Amino acid sequence: MERVVEILREILEIPSPTGYTKEVLTHIEKRLNGAEIKTYYTNKGALIAGNHPLPELVIAGHVDTLGAMVKGILPDGNLSFTRVGGLLLPTFEGEYCTIITRSGKRYRGTLLLKNPSVHVNREAGKKERKEENMYIRLDAEVEKKEDTEKLGIKPGDFIAFDPKFEYVNGFVKAHFLDDKASVAVMIDLLLDLGAENLEKLPVAFFFSPYEEVGHGGSAGYPPSTKELLVVDMGVVGDGVAGKETAVSIAAKDSSGPYDYEMTSKLIELAEKRDIPHVVDVFPYYGSDGSAALRAGWDFRVALIGQGVHASHGMERTHVKGLLATKELIKAYIEEKFGI
Repeated sequence: MERVVEILREILEIPSPTGYTKEVLTHIEKRLNGAEIKTYYTNKGALIAGNHPLPELVIAGHVDTLGAMVKGILPDGNLSFTRVGGLLLPTFEGEYCTIITRSGKRYRGTLLLKNPSVHVNREAGKKERKEENMYIRLDAEVEKKEDTEKLGIKPGDFIAFDPKFEYVNGFVKAHFLDDKASVAVMIDLLLDLGAENLEKLPVAFFFSPYEEVGHGGSAGYPPSTKELLVVDMGVVGDGVAGKETAVSIAAKDSSGPYDYEMTSKLIELAEKRDIPHVVDVFPYYGSDGSAALRAGWDFRVALIGQGVHASHGMERTHVKGLLATKELIKAYIEEKFGI
């Protein structure tokens, strides 16, 4: 198994729905510090890694994932919920999850349709899968609201769904490859570059904690930043060119075109170095780069990422796509700074 896949498995196992990313960021921080790569946190909670004091190029990916939050406790002691990010509910129906209380206690549960048994509900297959029609079945002996309250579960507690990681024939299958696949690529590349090279390279890596709710990349970049290269998932599906075995270079998404010069250079490098790639337009998509531009940052922005099938559901990518993404980032750094 490639190291990048091992790194991906490690970080997938650490729950990090948007708003609850401290655990995974601490894990990344320790891994990089152990390789003598310096890190620090922004006031908003993003982790920045790199050894150069004045980075001009920032590579950004987001550690936060889709998830849910306890909305309330139902009369029978089970839980109503609200989504965090664009969770595709039909895909997550039946998935196991962990409820994380503010006091640190953890309980298990399952996302289900209300009255899910076909032996008593002949309309179970026809019901629309939406928050009002679904609930979290709590794995605890509760019969009423007060029983659950005694466990310490309250509205506002986070709900993290199991990633269901599997690696088969080069394919990585899991929830939350958006965007932990890119984060794994970034960590793997940082370890390849090493502390000594990173002292000479004006490059920093930005691990964003709020992308799935739209404002992750809006603040916190080093003032010396001139370019932002966002690494997020490439779209695979009808009407787009993306492939799981290649890196997607996004010319445009819902927020508009990305920087022409940066995008053109990425395409040129991918062609020159025979890196498997596609150039694509994403119809329903935004990124940390979009958030940065809307916030008024005065730097250029480009977007790339390994192709991910079935985004926001049961996702899949391929190790070839991960390595192609890594190679393109490395090529861009080498070309820009002459290493």
